[in-house]
Amino acid sequence: MRRVEGSTGARLLECTSPVKDKWRVRWDVQESENGSASYMEEEFGHKPTDEEIRSTVMAWYNSRTDEAILSGFSYDGVPVWLSSENQFNYKSAYDLAVQTDGKTLPVTFKFGTDTESHYHTFDTLEELTDFYTKAMSHIQAALADGWKKKDAFDLEEYRVG
Repeated sequence: MRRVEGSTGARLLECTSPVKDKWRVRWDVQESENGSASYMEEEFGHKPTDEEIRSTVMAWYNSRTDEAILSGFSYDGVPVWLSSENQFNYKSAYDLAVQTDGKTLPVTFKFGTDTESHYHTFDTLEELTDFYTKAMSHIQAALADGWKKKDAFDLEEYRVG
């Protein structure tokens, strides 16, 4: 699977070598103003089935959504890695702070990157609520964007006449 530069109007499903039975599936077509386009492409050694086309495209959209969730959020200008483990830790700290009316605060989390760490201490329930609400909003927006793209997938566009 790779991003390819080509011309607009490229077929989404194309036999590129009838002798070798090579087929290419394309998606995420991004057209530019100069008449060129870029798109994701996967090559198959046979004509892919509908399920192979669907699963290839859906797996790519799922991985893009996961990537957006994991590394697309920042708080106060600092990147926040939203792995499942970190999401669980943030939720646990938030829930406990809410249940105890803030008595478990302050709580400190490590943000930033592997090369540049940033430690943020949340002293108040309001501040922790702001962080947690923004993180959850980011996750929901990334999921909604991924769902929208997957819902727009139309297998009929891959029919070869």
